[in-house]
Amino acid sequence: MTFRLPTLAALLLLAGCATAPSSAPPPPAAAASAPAPKADTPADDNLNAVAWTQTAIEHDLIYLQTYRDAQARLLAALKDPSWDALAKDDRMAPAKGLKPAVVLDIDETALDNSPYQARLVRSGGEYNEANWAAWCKEEKARALPGAVAFAQFAARHGIAVIYVSNRAKDLNGPTLANLRKAGFPVSGPDAFLGLDTFVEGCEQVGTEKGCRRQLISRRYRVLMQFGDQLGDFVTVLANNAEGRERALAPYRDWIGTRWFVLPNPTYGGWEPALFNNDWSAPRGERRRQKIEALRVD
Repeated sequence: MTFRLPTLAALLLLAGCATAPSSAPPPPAAAASAPAPKADTPADDNLNAVAWTQTAIEHDLIYLQTYRDAQARLLAALKDPSWDALAKDDRMAPAKGLKPAVVLDIDETALDNSPYQARLVRSGGEYNEANWAAWCKEEKARALPGAVAFAQFAARHGIAVIYVSNRAKDLNGPTLANLRKAGFPVSGPDAFLGLDTFVEGCEQVGTEKGCRRQLISRRYRVLMQFGDQLGDFVTVLANNAEGRERALAPYRDWIGTRWFVLPNPTYGGWEPALFNNDWSAPRGERRRQKIEALRVD
């Protein structure tokens, strides 16, 4: 379609082009009152990831799609006595006859901690235990789309909802309170397995969740697992590209049926895998290695 401008309007438009590209939108009125960025604040690699997480409707739709699809499959899994979503190494007792359960990670699976990440982007800081604990104790994290509806559906059908988290022991109380405020069914303390959970006969390595999954296996037949990290589903012995693929390989067919993976571009095991898991390296060096890991063809 072709539009014809009156001569005067056309001349005005051409005059404007001398000072600004015609494709550049005018600055919003609110921009004048927005604080100017600090000149000494370096570019933050997490800016786009956090902005997408908080503002992209596609982010919310992925969560809704995932939890709705899982809910549609849940009752069929419940009726199948052979159905189990625990990896072979995590199943310590026969699943037959055990109470059914679903297992949810908390951060970026059930609860949205993007405001914490946004604070880091704005301040130019990085994660540390103190500022993370302060955020958790605010008990303000919102439920991610679809998560509460799924958990409530499971609970109504007699399926235990078990939350497994790597939050530190002193955050157990605030975490349970936050879950309840957000509307998640929490049957009691046994429904929450934090980082401090002791599992007799199993030595936890770092923040790996394998021992806690083994504990769950003694009590429940697990119908589904949900998480934003590979380690939420299976133990990753070597956190590099090859080790992560090796851990997943036997269970790839479970994705979307027994295991449901949520997106997290802001943090996770995928990131340190790019710089040999060396968090002691300077921020600039870690960034350099991440750039080197990018494929350009």
